[in-house]
Amino acid sequence: MTTRTLILKLEKVRTGYGRKPVLEDVNFSVYLHDFIGIVGPNGSGKTTLLKVILGLLPPWRGKIRYFRGGNEVDRFSMGYMPQLTRVDPDFPITVADIVRSGLMSRGGNQPGDSAVQRVMERMGIADLRRRPLGELSGGQRQRVFLARAIVSSPPLLLLDEPDTYVDRDFGREFYETLTELNRDMAILMVSHDLGMIASQVKSIACVNGSLYHHESSEITQELMDSYRCPIDLITHGRVPHRVLKSHQNENP
Repeated sequence: MTTRTLILKLEKVRTGYGRKPVLEDVNFSVYLHDFIGIVGPNGSGKTTLLKVILGLLPPWRGKIRYFRGGNEVDRFSMGYMPQLTRVDPDFPITVADIVRSGLMSRGGNQPGDSAVQRVMERMGIADLRRRPLGELSGGQRQRVFLARAIVSSPPLLLLDEPDTYVDRDFGREFYETLTELNRDMAILMVSHDLGMIASQVKSIACVNGSLYHHESSEITQELMDSYRCPIDLITHGRVPHRVLKSHQNENP
């Protein structure tokens, strides 16, 4: 039997903004090499969950526990790729500086330019190192922010709807890169594309005020209903269509 290495545990976490609760009674464990897709309707708390894990939003109640090598620690370095729609393209910073900023949380002796150069070459953006963010396409920005998220080789990578700006050339390479990264780190990926996420992740967590972790990547409408996750299943094909539940009183 394979022993799984626990790296993160949320226990009865409740949090929100102002006086409005967004997440209630969240219990959630993440192990090294997990690849978990986070799904749910708009406003259900998916991004809030990532903020809590990152320490950007404190829990009102409950506890967040971090582990390294089987021992509990105060925190550890995490990689984070935000929604690109929330990034100011006019911010005066170069590609190399953005990627280098991913090393700031490490402290102490940092690998510096050598690590930055390696990860930019891996993402195919080394020739863009002196370019400002505002001159990049959406797909190029995605490569830059993924490079920033993984430059410190974190044990946990959090992605907030990274497929928003997947360009045609980088699409397949992007998910192949995530599969490769998953050999060394756990990945939590928020996505609105259920068809894509089901083909990539190992398990599904539905967020809708609380969190329901399904230890499989198979998504069915019955699953979403049982986990109180009111989102539609959309299939890919020549004619876009919605998968509907069968009628209970349907005539034979």
